[in-house]
Amino acid sequence: MKNILFAASECVPFIKTGGLADVAGELPKYIDKEKYDVRVILPNYRAIPEQYKKDFSYKTHFYMELGWRQQYVGILETKRNGVTFYLVDNEFYFNGDKPYGQIHEDIEKFAFFCRAVLSALPLLDFRPDLIHCNDWQTGLIPVYLNDSFQAGGFYQGIKSVMTIHNLKFQGIWDKKKVRDITGLNDYYFAPDKLEAYGDANYLKGGIVYADYITTVSETYAKEIQTPFYGEKLDGLMRARSNNLCGIVNGIDYDEYNPATDKYIKYPFTAENFRKEKSKNKKELQKELGLEVNDKKFMVGLVSRLTDQKGLDLVECVMEELCADDMQLVILGTGDPKYENLFRHYEWKYHDRVSSSIYYNNERAHRIYASCDAFLMPSLFEPCGLSQLMSMRYGTIPIVRETGGLNDTVEPYNEYESTGTGFGFCNYNAHEMLATVRYAKRIFYDKKREWNKMVDRAMAKDFSWAGSAKKYEELYDRILGC
Repeated sequence: MKNILFAASECVPFIKTGGLADVAGELPKYIDKEKYDVRVILPNYRAIPEQYKKDFSYKTHFYMELGWRQQYVGILETKRNGVTFYLVDNEFYFNGDKPYGQIHEDIEKFAFFCRAVLSALPLLDFRPDLIHCNDWQTGLIPVYLNDSFQAGGFYQGIKSVMTIHNLKFQGIWDKKKVRDITGLNDYYFAPDKLEAYGDANYLKGGIVYADYITTVSETYAKEIQTPFYGEKLDGLMRARSNNLCGIVNGIDYDEYNPATDKYIKYPFTAENFRKEKSKNKKELQKELGLEVNDKKFMVGLVSRLTDQKGLDLVECVMEELCADDMQLVILGTGDPKYENLFRHYEWKYHDRVSSSIYYNNERAHRIYASCDAFLMPSLFEPCGLSQLMSMRYGTIPIVRETGGLNDTVEPYNEYESTGTGFGFCNYNAHEMLATVRYAKRIFYDKKREWNKMVDRAMAKDFSWAGSAKKYEELYDRILGC
C-alpha cells in the first residue's frame, strides 16, 4: 500500500473559500483505499465551526524552529469517510476570523504551516510516499523537502506533486523578509528557484521543486504556458511542460442530484425532466418576483462578481440582454461596480431581472435546477464547477471556450445534433450576446433539439470517481508502481 498526504489551506466540510476546498475534501474519499492510505492535513483555524472541531482529538505537540524563532505545533486528528484528517494547531498564526488575511501575515503563516507539516510526520507514525501540495500556501513543502529535511533518512525519497488551482495567486513577498521568515539560505533566492522579478514567490518554489505539476483542466495546462494566461510564469511552465498535466475536478454527485435535492420542490431525473423541471422554474419565478411563465427563456448566473468571470462583457450588453425576450437570474457578491450594476437592472426591469447580491447555497441549487441556461463568459477559468453543476440539473451552459469550460462543455452542433452547451471563442461582448441569442432561438424554435441536448448534458459523468482514477494513474507513474 502507498501512503499519500494531501496538504491544503482549506478543505470541505471544515473551511471553504473556493474550489480548492472541494478538491481537498472530496478527492481523497474516492481514491482506492485498497491501494492507498490517503490522509489530509490543514491548519486549525479558529474559523472552523465548533461542530467539526469537537470530532478532533489531541495527537501530539512539539516545538519547531522557523527561521530564528521557536514555534509551538499541535496536531489534532479525526477520521471521516475512511480518510484521516489532521489539523495543525497554533493560535498565533491561525486565530483570525477568516483563513486568509493580509498577504504579509499569510506569507509567514503558510511558511509555518509548510514546515510544520514536514516536521510532524515522524510523530504521526505515517511516512508518505508522496505529498500532494495545493496552491501557493503549500508551495514551500517541496522546497523544504529538498533543503533541511534531506539530512534525515526518514524524508529521503518522498515525492511531491504541486497542483495549481489558480495561477493568479502566487504568494509573492519581499525577498529579504521571506529569507528571514523561512530560514532558507541565499541559494534558494536565485532566478531559477524562488526569486521572481525581485521578490520571493512561494508558488514558483513549489513548481521548481515538485516532482510533478498538475492543474485543474487540460486546456488550462496548455494556456498557462502562454504569456496571456501565464501570469509571468509562462516560461517556467514551458520549461516544466514534460512534468505538467491537467485533470478536471469533479463535483459531489450526492449533493448535486436533481432526484434527491432537498432544496428544490419538485425533484426530477433525466427521464421526467420535461414535465418536472419547468415546475421548479415557476416556483423560482414566484420566489424572485419575476413574471411566472414556464415558456420564458431563463438564464442563471451564480458567480463571484469579478472581472475574471467575464462580467465586463455582460455589463457591455446588459441593456440588449434585458430588451430580449428572456429572464436573467443573478446570485453572488464581489466588485461593488457589478453588484450595483445588477441592482440597477433589477430595479429597471423588475419582471425580467432578479439580482440576489449575497451568497445562499439553497438559492444556488434552485437556480441550477430551474433555469434553462447558465451563463459563464469567463476571461479565464482553470476548471470551473458551475457548468458541471448546471449540466447535472439539465441547465444548458453558455460558456467562453477557455480552461475547464473548454474541456467540459461540448458546443452544440445543429447539423449533427451533438453537444451539451453553447460556446464562444473570443473575449468579446457581442460574440457572447450572439451566442446567448442563438441558444434562445434553439430553445424557442427547436424544443426537441433543446431537450435532446438536456438529455446529453444530464448523461455526462463529472463525479469525483473519474478524476480520482486519473490521479491514481499519476501517483502510480510518479512512484514507479
